[in-house]
Amino acid sequence: MKVMVVGAGGREHALSWKISQSELVEKIYCAPGNAGMKNLAELVPIDTSNISELLKFAQLNKMDLTVVGPEEPLTMGIVDEFEKIGLKIFGATKSAAELERSKVFAKRFMERHKIPTARFRVVETPDQAMEVLESGTFSFPLVVKADGLAAGKGAYVCENLKHAQEAVRHIMVERKFGRAGDKVVIEEFLHGKEVSFIVLSDGIRVLPLVTTMDHKAIFDGDKGPNTGGMGAISPSPFITRELFQQVMDTIIFPTVTRMLEEGRKLKGVLYAGLMLTNEGPKVLEYNCRFGDPETQPQMLRLGSDLVEILLSAVNGNILKSKVAWSEKPSGCVILASGGYPVKHEKGMAIKGLKKIMDMSKIVVFHAGTKFESDEYFTDGGRVLGVCASENTLTETMDTIYEAVSNIKFQGMHFRKDIGAARGEEK
Repeated sequence: MKVMVVGAGGREHALSWKISQSELVEKIYCAPGNAGMKNLAELVPIDTSNISELLKFAQLNKMDLTVVGPEEPLTMGIVDEFEKIGLKIFGATKSAAELERSKVFAKRFMERHKIPTARFRVVETPDQAMEVLESGTFSFPLVVKADGLAAGKGAYVCENLKHAQEAVRHIMVERKFGRAGDKVVIEEFLHGKEVSFIVLSDGIRVLPLVTTMDHKAIFDGDKGPNTGGMGAISPSPFITRELFQQVMDTIIFPTVTRMLEEGRKLKGVLYAGLMLTNEGPKVLEYNCRFGDPETQPQMLRLGSDLVEILLSAVNGNILKSKVAWSEKPSGCVILASGGYPVKHEKGMAIKGLKKIMDMSKIVVFHAGTKFESDEYFTDGGRVLGVCASENTLTETMDTIYEAVSNIKFQGMHFRKDIGAARGEEK
């Protein structure tokens, strides 16, 4: 069968890598893909937001399955358009993806259905925001979030009133995230451990993936602004069996069921970013797509055929496929460009990449690279994801960081503490 993966990041490279291992697949296309995918798939120069051209290509080339990576095409309705003409596609419809597209919708949805989350207020003007900030409704620190999509960078943890006012100005006045700043969510800051809980769904039933822990902040010790993710480990060292079941019972099952009842059948991925508080797990955010970088360590642990699983979801019975996971932990460290997550540099030559790509214990997923004159160059904020899976998490991270020491490009930076808060080895 022919499979098209929509997207150009490390997540899509990891999905393509796993799809390429399926005996069902004859050929993979990536639209638009990146330089690291060129040996796995035929790269198709169509932007992820160009739904009509993606549809035309899939129809002309008789795609048997399309897998959508990023959130933008989902919120634009790519799944709806493909399904209208009978093409199989894995992902959320436009109405279901509202859960990710709008923080306001998500918070009000959770409030309606008593799904645990932080207390919040929605504001529609800077003056309303200032009134809430100065009212004492929330103590500091608190969180200020842009309502719409902001590539993982629209949430500000504010330590005092001045910082909160600056966040509102960035979002609502300077329009740093465009129309995503039409409304703002102000919410209480939740203390605890952050985890990513990701499941696949056919709209009724769910199949949980192995747990992961993302590291969003740019600097070691979870300092500095949030990014799209600087690394991840799997499993999360903080999820026990009891806690896993609690998340399923109080968050995952209610979310899928209530979305179905509201006429927003959630097929595809449900990603719940959680904070494990003293009062139990609470939802920080929802996404309707695979995580990035969480997908990278998850794919390293998946022992089953990913294509079979995705087809089961598309065909309406996600539990039809048997799923096996490696017991070995896995990890991913992101190498980022100078200046990321704000304005970042591009076009820097990447040295040492071929050496580590030849290492048997290492898998490298490209996120923002280009290939010219037989050499790789940086072409994005997050450039590479260096991954491994060993017998213990300590061995895994040691292997990754040893490999990372061989790579060089101007301005390269990365966190040196991914997986440091490990708890007990699982």
